[in-house]
Amino acid sequence: MGERWRSVLPSLLSVALALGVCWIAIALTRDAEVAGEAYLQMLYGGLGQWPRYLETGDVGTLTRPLGEAAIKAALLLLTGLSVAVAFKAGLFNIGAQGQMLLGALLAALVGAHISLPSALHIPLALLAAALAGAVWALIAAALKLMRGVHEVITTIMLNWVAVSLVDNWLAIGPLRAAVSGGHSISGTAEIHPSAQLPRLLGDLSRLNLGFLLALLVALLVWVGLFRTRRGFEIRASGLGAEAARTAGIAVNRRTAEAMGLAGALAGLAGALLVLGTEFRYPGSLGAPYGFDGIAIALIGNSHPVGVTLSALFFGILRAGGTRMQLLGVHKSFPELIQGLSLLFVAGRLVWLTLLRKRRAVSASTEVPRA
Repeated sequence: MGERWRSVLPSLLSVALALGVCWIAIALTRDAEVAGEAYLQMLYGGLGQWPRYLETGDVGTLTRPLGEAAIKAALLLLTGLSVAVAFKAGLFNIGAQGQMLLGALLAALVGAHISLPSALHIPLALLAAALAGAVWALIAAALKLMRGVHEVITTIMLNWVAVSLVDNWLAIGPLRAAVSGGHSISGTAEIHPSAQLPRLLGDLSRLNLGFLLALLVALLVWVGLFRTRRGFEIRASGLGAEAARTAGIAVNRRTAEAMGLAGALAGLAGALLVLGTEFRYPGSLGAPYGFDGIAIALIGNSHPVGVTLSALFFGILRAGGTRMQLLGVHKSFPELIQGLSLLFVAGRLVWLTLLRKRRAVSASTEVPRA
């Protein structure tokens, strides 16, 4: 348990330090009272306005903010898992954004151009998105395993190929929705109602089935990585490829499987965005959730549980960021907190050194028993 806490503490300290730095930045540019109120409004925007609910009994003041936080957390969770799974195999998947784009596009096409009952339509759209993301990621895996090309280079390049292919051509060209009523429509055609993820609270919130699916996927990833032989072999391959080969593990196969799974997870994130809130592939996905997944994975220590907690926390902050504008504070501050947290986590060695020194001081000052 002590070792687990030591591995978690750097992330917790990094987030706390990032929150403190951003609070100081607001206090210096405005004043301390505004900084405190801005943070309070950010929490209200992500967790609900509990004082107003207790005063009026309006449950919507809770369900709407919680729903928005859950939607953002689900996307961050899947892209974070995408990066984390690759990390476990010794890979750096910077291509989650491109894989998410392809997954979102395929989900939109299946949702709009195939008519099926909802019980079949939603799984089919999710499967198509996962396969699209997996295939896109396997291109990088193939280049690494067959030609020795580093995955960082290929996944970065494939991101921009995906943007050019999807956003700059397909979504505004061949796959663009037909013009109706003389009005130009951005992106692909709207998906059928049978492909839309059901809302869990009806009109009270945009919270949909995607949040529960993301949590289920995180549980399955944890089971797969830490409770199965294949997961052990993936982690062993990431820790030491040559040692794993000596032990009889098919390293190349496990590497390809991990990269394919990483792509599938990012593709699922794109599907949740399209099937849950957008209901079509827009002209551009906008928020770079795929790149955010890198930060979520690193802050979560590349563990499914840590990634889940990290995604939930930053989902709350991101959902509440817009309420900070009520006080004249820019809504991007939650992203700044996330970026600073990643920067401080990158200095993990500093935190671990400080913790070791603290333990050493405690041990030296401990009074020996008679």
